[in-house]
Amino acid sequence: MVAGSTVPRVASYSSTTGSHEGTIGFIGLGQMGYNMAKHLYSKSQAPFVVFDMNSSVVSQFKDENSSGTTSSAQAPITAASSPADVARQASVIVTVLPESAHVKDVYLGSEGIIRGIRPNALCIDSSTIDTSVSIDVSQQVIGAGARAVDAPISGGIMGAKAGTLTFMVGSQNADDYEKAKVHLQQMGKNVVHCGDLGAGQAAKICNNLLLAISMVGTAEAMNLGIRLGLDPRVLASIINTSSGRCWSSDTANPVPNVIESAPSTNGYNGGFKSRLMLKDLGLVSNAAKESRTPLMLGALAENIYRHISNQGEMADKDFSVVYEWLAGRN
Repeated sequence: MVAGSTVPRVASYSSTTGSHEGTIGFIGLGQMGYNMAKHLYSKSQAPFVVFDMNSSVVSQFKDENSSGTTSSAQAPITAASSPADVARQASVIVTVLPESAHVKDVYLGSEGIIRGIRPNALCIDSSTIDTSVSIDVSQQVIGAGARAVDAPISGGIMGAKAGTLTFMVGSQNADDYEKAKVHLQQMGKNVVHCGDLGAGQAAKICNNLLLAISMVGTAEAMNLGIRLGLDPRVLASIINTSSGRCWSSDTANPVPNVIESAPSTNGYNGGFKSRLMLKDLGLVSNAAKESRTPLMLGALAENIYRHISNQGEMADKDFSVVYEWLAGRN
């Protein structure tokens, strides 16, 4: 998006018509989805219909966003009874779900989106899942007379809160991408068209492969430096002004108290869970096998996160907890 440009808005809600035209559906109010939905609701000025298996988080979302503090306070927020119920009411549906099985159930299950999908409705799936599953689900949605794009996310919870996410989009055609872009720009900073259906997922798993490797490398370098007597803040400042600089060092440094906003400083809470990184590395492994692509460092990173995910509470800590895991080893 060009600096200084205006983010497009969807049609505002008209209380006189009560029409579902322009209604946005959102499914999946987890740590990522909740913050994304807040941005989309406040910036779109469109009526919202939401669904999550956790009804309390739906109630929380309604309470927090219907207080009149946002620009779209006049637009209603409705709690749906199922994904199909969302589909019956919305012309645009955004889904943010944990795994392939959840996406298949939400879209294709007995109460899935496809059971209530409206003609020409646009489905935007921002989950990170198997590329083959993503393509299959999108094709079934398109076969039902609707539109579908895959638009997985990079930027983590911090990016979701700040509205600075990057979306990697795969679409059947340019028109579907442009329609999706209007809504994605309201939740993020960068929207990139990667190619055909599934291309967004392919780009995302490549990014997360590198992310896992760079986090392990950063943690290993910091651990070595600290054992050699270096002050972690000094070492981090050197890395971050030298050739070793990366997101894992300058934004989410794995050593506590080096970066105040990093999950490591908050007890490794509030970030991207280690077990989810392991899940993504499993997707990488599957894609590598299907494409006959060798993985060297990727396989090592997957093995490390498998060990971490078997360490009780570490599984639910931010994946930068790999530093703590390494620091405890000799």
